[in-house]
Amino acid sequence: MNGSRRLSPQEIADVLRDRIRTGDLRAGDRLPTQAELAEEFGVERGSVRQALRALQEDGLLSNVSKGSPPRVAEPAPARDEPRPTMVALAPSLTKAFAARHVRIDAACLTAESLIPSLGEPLRLIHSGEIRPEKIDFRVLLPSRDIDLAFPAPVEGRGDGDDAVRRRWLAVRNAQGHVLRHNLLTLRTQGIDVTVTFRALPFTPPVKLYLLNGEQALIAYYMVTRRAAATDSGALDLYDVRGTESLLFSFEKAAGQRDAAFVDESQKWFDALWETVTTDLTLS
Repeated sequence: MNGSRRLSPQEIADVLRDRIRTGDLRAGDRLPTQAELAEEFGVERGSVRQALRALQEDGLLSNVSKGSPPRVAEPAPARDEPRPTMVALAPSLTKAFAARHVRIDAACLTAESLIPSLGEPLRLIHSGEIRPEKIDFRVLLPSRDIDLAFPAPVEGRGDGDDAVRRRWLAVRNAQGHVLRHNLLTLRTQGIDVTVTFRALPFTPPVKLYLLNGEQALIAYYMVTRRAAATDSGALDLYDVRGTESLLFSFEKAAGQRDAAFVDESQKWFDALWETVTTDLTLS
């Protein structure tokens, strides 16, 4: 297999992965023993074990242990298709609120999707069906001091832009107050709750929700042209409908790639929180 050079665990995993992909190894088939694989590849058993663990983490092998050869895993059932935020966010939040220490981070344009999606976990807490001990909720929203990329008048900056800005700011602040109030009422249940907002110096092109460091949900804001009523009359706007944005879910338990996405998304959020964002007051 390798001439004078010993293969690395990653290279061994790639060879076995190719055999599974091409059908040489089929779902349910047993692999050779670790000793047989070590002899085939001319490596120590430790290298074989590392390769097998990598394939198991990718969901390609099952029953990886010292005692018996692993089997090629059955194909995983198709993961749920992405669904609109208003539909997909609520069950994920409900699951996250079952933890003892709930940690939710969100970066979005407004709290439009968060408020209704929290209805079920809040109901379960008030009814005593779930009982977290601590809830930390952090939210990144665009600053009132920036020129928003959207919503924005189709005709460009001007008087209409001021009306659009006032409308968006009123919505941002009102929804933020409702979100904070709904969460802080949980203190009456003896739960330690903190809710903190910070201001982004840019318009977020996506919305991101991070749940307990285990799941990341992301949706692209799709900009469309539509008419909207403002305090200065009807305006033609470039705007988004965040509740309709398709939400893509990544979970650490799903494998290395999803786990890497969750970790990097958390690092991205934390970096923004600790550097270029500023205190946000919901006036």
